[in-house]
Amino acid sequence: MDKFEDLQAFVAVVEAGSFTAAADRLKSAKSAVSRRVSALEERLGVQLLRRTTRVLNLTETGSSFYEHSARILADLNEAEAAVQQEHGELRGTLRVALPLSFGVRHMCKPIAAFSKLHPKVEFDLNLNDRRIDLIEEGIDVALRIGRLQDSSHIARRLFDVHTVICASPHYLKVHGEPQTPADLSDHRCLVYSNLTDPNKWAYVDDEGNKRAIDIDSVMSASSGDFLANAAAHGMGIVMQPTFIAAESIRRGNLVPILTDHTWPISPAYAIYPPTRHLSYRVRAFIDFLVERFSGTPQWDRECEAITMRKGSVT
Repeated sequence: MDKFEDLQAFVAVVEAGSFTAAADRLKSAKSAVSRRVSALEERLGVQLLRRTTRVLNLTETGSSFYEHSARILADLNEAEAAVQQEHGELRGTLRVALPLSFGVRHMCKPIAAFSKLHPKVEFDLNLNDRRIDLIEEGIDVALRIGRLQDSSHIARRLFDVHTVICASPHYLKVHGEPQTPADLSDHRCLVYSNLTDPNKWAYVDDEGNKRAIDIDSVMSASSGDFLANAAAHGMGIVMQPTFIAAESIRRGNLVPILTDHTWPISPAYAIYPPTRHLSYRVRAFIDFLVERFSGTPQWDRECEAITMRKGSVT
């Protein structure tokens, strides 16, 4: 058992990049992790890690030993998972990274439903809009929205994220409703600062031509929820993903505008690092999400119905 736990500690330190992060991952004390790695080196009679006050580096022997150790642990996890699968039972921890707004709004129900099916699976959730390194932070699967930049990861497409231009009824009453995208340059606009070019709003016109409009922003923020609330309070016009805007639109706090144009559509993926074995619980969770999000998402159906009603009135 000691040998197994020593291997776990060593692999966790290498993958997490520090004893502190490895201890967090293993839910153990930093001193205990350090003792296990030291005991492993003493038993093998070699140095596996070069320790400095600021960084850890694998020795050449340590690098080779890590490859073997990681493979052994993966094989063991796969063997245990296979037995559990044969008995219809999944267990273990799923480390999942989620975009903050989408995760809070739309992932609780799917995770609760999956947990009901597999009550012995535990979730460790990272809700954050920053790009994280899945391998470095020990993430099993992440949900990402937008074009994938890291081609080394494996991806399963879940759904398309549509965007909508909207404003509050009060704002439109005071400032008027823009009739063309070009009119946006004369309006107060609220922008999402995490975009590559927040002040350029791309769209496809009613003839299928790709275009973009430069807008002058009166507010930028890294939170889509904050921008939706600001727009609902009459501060300006906002471009929002429908998974955020749908609730405010349904309540009448925001009104979709310029709906005869197609605004950006981004794919949403479940991604995971390439490994020799994909654990049964990760595979089962990804398959569950693909099934759960099949078809047109509820938030898009709501926005489409409201837009159609608005069109019939006008």
